[in-house]
Amino acid sequence: MTQRKILPKEIKTEILAKVKGGEKVVDLANQFGVSDKSIYTWLRQETGDQVVSIIQYNRLKRENEELKKLIGELSFRLSVGEKNRAR
Repeated sequence: MTQRKILPKEIKTEILAKVKGGEKVVDLANQFGVSDKSIYTWLRQETGDQVVSIIQYNRLKRENEELKKLIGELSFRLSVGEKNRAR
């Protein structure tokens, strides 16, 4: 049986703020030595049904950033290809 770790309220608040800021729950769980399940429970207690919205928002935000990078790379390759054809 594992022993429960009591965290100060300030640490929980810090973790929740970082999750809401876009950091991954798994990374924070490893960093602070708590389970990801605990973090999700804290989120659910604090935000109710909004937990899914926060997690979904963060996922979409990361996905959007990745897509912007891809568009930039593809636009660059396309412009380089057009310059090479013009020669």
